[in-house]
Amino acid sequence: MIIQVNTDSNIEGNKDVAQQIKAEVENGLEHFSEKITRVEVHLSDENSDKKSGTRDMRCLLEARLAGLKPVTVSHTAATLEQAVEGAVDKLKRSLDSTLGRLGERNTHNTSGHRIRVSEENM
Repeated sequence: MIIQVNTDSNIEGNKDVAQQIKAEVENGLEHFSEKITRVEVHLSDENSDKKSGTRDMRCLLEARLAGLKPVTVSHTAATLEQAVEGAVDKLKRSLDSTLGRLGERNTHNTSGHRIRVSEENM
């Protein structure tokens, strides 16, 4: 899984910040690492002109899944760390839902009847 971190001009992006964010994303999405080819992280300061705010840091995550459309979520918070953490949580729920629906779709046979899959049948 490739993780690419992008920042707007109002956020000072350095190697330490990028490594910390990459680690947070990688740890949070570890369960999906075989399905995800790339994650793009976009960090921005939503109201930088006002210099402060309670929810002005935004993290947008875009996960690219092999053979599927990208899954995108965003979260705003007071700090970058909170924004990243919130976005990772949202992305995990979204991926669970997306991949769960695909698994559900794959348990139907061609006649449209549902097939129960269990370890005993394997």
